Amino acid sequence: MRRNPRDWRIKDLKVIARSLGIDHDQHGTSHVVFRHSAAGRLSVPARRPIKPVYVRLLVDFVSRVGETNED
Repeated sequence: MRRNPRDWRIKDLKVIARSLGIDHDQHGTSHVVFRHSAAGRLSVPARRPIKPVYVRLLVDFVSRVGETNED
């Protein structure tokens, strides 16, 4: 994701989040909200294609989660 933030689907982002213990919600809206107690929340539009800026934001979000898990 860091090397190529293009061509990701929201389904891929949900799988990655689930594997890292990050909760996500999409209750009939056009956005998926990723949540973690230490990293906060991140809202990502579920439109296709996902813009690279949102993929980069998710990478940063996952990094913050990883930092809290190392402590």
